[in-house]
Amino acid sequence: MERLNAHLAQELAARYRVIVVGPRGCSSLAADDIIVYQAPGTSILVFLAWAAATSAWLALRYRPAVILGGSGLVAPVVRLAAWLAAARAAVYLHGLDIIADSSLYRRFWLPSIRGMHACMTNSRHTASLARDAGVDSMTLAVIAPGVDVSHTGTAAGAREFRLTHALADAPLLLSVGRLTVRKGLAEFVANALPAIVARHPSAILVVIGDDAPDAILKGNAGERDRIKALAASLGLASNLRMLGPVPQATLDSAYKASTVHVFPVRDVPGDVEGFGMVAIEAAANGLPTVAFATGGVPDAVATGISGLLVPAGDYPGFVAAVDELLRDGYEGHAASCRQFASAFTWERFGGEARGVLDRLTSVSS
Repeated sequence: MERLNAHLAQELAARYRVIVVGPRGCSSLAADDIIVYQAPGTSILVFLAWAAATSAWLALRYRPAVILGGSGLVAPVVRLAAWLAAARAAVYLHGLDIIADSSLYRRFWLPSIRGMHACMTNSRHTASLARDAGVDSMTLAVIAPGVDVSHTGTAAGAREFRLTHALADAPLLLSVGRLTVRKGLAEFVANALPAIVARHPSAILVVIGDDAPDAILKGNAGERDRIKALAASLGLASNLRMLGPVPQATLDSAYKASTVHVFPVRDVPGDVEGFGMVAIEAAANGLPTVAFATGGVPDAVATGISGLLVPAGDYPGFVAAVDELLRDGYEGHAASCRQFASAFTWERFGGEARGVLDRLTSVSS
């Protein structure tokens, strides 16, 4: 989300004067055409209180035409500042912004979202959730996040990656992202990996990413330990490599070295995968994805073009799809994957976001 909001500010600055009121760490966005006010702490409650006061002061000082929130979390702040400045209010929504399981949130935050003049959403699924929550369809615009398609691996990098991690010429299943329950990797190891290894005994699941801070339950192991224990109990320890977080260059090489990207996101009540940016990143590297068709993932995977979609929870179907792509090999899908990913540039994202703001400013002028 932080990366998306950074790109949003930079793209809007191509046409507008941008003032950012953001959390700790956002000061790096400061530029000739971007003024940044950075929160003094990391607490969410402190941030919201500070953002409300700072935004109100800025709204009265500069009288902006549009006030845009980077997520539903700041919707009340946006509405307050927009009211003070007699400005148009807009927000970029993620799936959890709509379905957050909190009575306080649903009582105070959702009405603020419903009152926006424009709501950009990261996928068609998020837009559907917003409509179901009472957001006016006329205010909605689906604008998928972008991907830096210049970050692609090389053949030399792929060879070095395999050598460094003792992967030889094994078929590689790659998983990228924080290890949360929603990502479904433990269930994939339990319900799909044994059948995949039975068909492809040398296949190795390479996991890049680590436990998310909110994914570690007090007194219990995190997802990382759970996945490792599952693999060991199934006799698949040698078919698993958990690399943790890695630098961008290593990630690029991992995409290039792999055969299939697996994205077994679960359909979890009260949680949702809003889009699935890693599937686009994989496609930019020519790597096809097998994923469950849940949440916003169908917007990030074009079945038969950049990979294969499987009904949520259909593990036999997931195994069959992975088997199909492993037998086809990497090169058979590389060109169509890259072509699909080429539509998800940050320039396209910025142009569509500017279009929404252009319409708002033309209405208010």
